[in-house]
Amino acid sequence: MVCLGNICRSPLAEGILKSKINPAEIFVDSAGTAGYHVGNMPDIRSIAVAQKYGIDIHQQKCRKFSSKDFKEFDIIYVMDKSNYENIITQTSNKQDIAKVRLLLSEIDLKTTEVPDPYHDKDEGFEHVFQLIDKACNEIAKKLQ
Repeated sequence: MVCLGNICRSPLAEGILKSKINPAEIFVDSAGTAGYHVGNMPDIRSIAVAQKYGIDIHQQKCRKFSSKDFKEFDIIYVMDKSNYENIITQTSNKQDIAKVRLLLSEIDLKTTEVPDPYHDKDEGFEHVFQLIDKACNEIAKKLQ
């Protein structure tokens, strides 16, 4: 799960998907395309909305996406087209490109991008949680 800073959307996506699958069988992680917050915990508003739904993400630590992630992961979900472009520039082959997908492409919505709630109030985080949750429901079904 990849977003810009790895403090809002991708930590939520990591936590939500982990809550829907068996983490002993499937490894889920998150990262950011920028290194602004490396080592920090997720945004307190992401932590709060996750806790509202019984998901604990406070222990996550932000990290920057690396080209090594192409070897570590079978699928790399990104939150928006900008993240997609940033990740694609780090690919070295068509197989890596095929691993990168927009998260919301898993569900049928008018939008394919998870909006960045960083500059929003709490309701922006709720909206983002709901979008990610719907996509993660579909991903979890496919993984079973």
